[in-house]
Amino acid sequence: MSDLRERPPVLRITEIGESILHGPCRPAGEQDYGSEELAQLIDSMFLTMYVADGCGLAANQVDVDLRLFVYDCPDDDGVRHTGHLLNPVVEPQAAGRRLIEDAEGCLSVPGAGTPALARPARAVVRGFDRHGSPRTVEATGYFARCLQHETDHLDGRLYVDRLSRRDRKDVLRQTADRREEVFARRATAGERPDWGGTVQECDASCRCRRLEARA
Repeated sequence: MSDLRERPPVLRITEIGESILHGPCRPAGEQDYGSEELAQLIDSMFLTMYVADGCGLAANQVDVDLRLFVYDCPDDDGVRHTGHLLNPVVEPQAAGRRLIEDAEGCLSVPGAGTPALARPARAVVRGFDRHGSPRTVEATGYFARCLQHETDHLDGRLYVDRLSRRDRKDVLRQTADRREEVFARRATAGERPDWGGTVQECDASCRCRRLEARA
């Protein structure tokens, strides 16, 4: 694991239109699990996400072809969930499942967002941790939206791909107008980012882990 005293590098966030965002990512394999390179990448992704003021970040958003995302996201009960998943898969849901419309944005579509995008209100996502141990996370509300959004990234799909043509045009117009302002803010935040060492991820006391035991 990375030296807790060392601050990992802040990585460049890829933007909509770059090819790595628009195709499926490489699944993690035995050569990845437990490696120092993976531990360092996860640390850098967390710090990059915090500098950009995000709640989730996929590996292809930092120009890495790997099925990995990190997250630090509250659920609708105000419980904070922090972690990472490799090779995540969202369990299929039955027709007629409850959908929630809510606002959604993306660090790779800077300065833009949509006020209402429908996604399932609940999600069960299965994957692996950095050591190759299986993990299941069950989420509702905004946390479920985050997990689905990040898994979409690893399949080469952005949230704008789920919008109507009119709403997509509006989002792209927003980012064209605001991206430079967003980049300037990120650059300032990245000059002296707070880093207290490797991020403490959810443990057995976390609600998502308690739900895992029932999955």
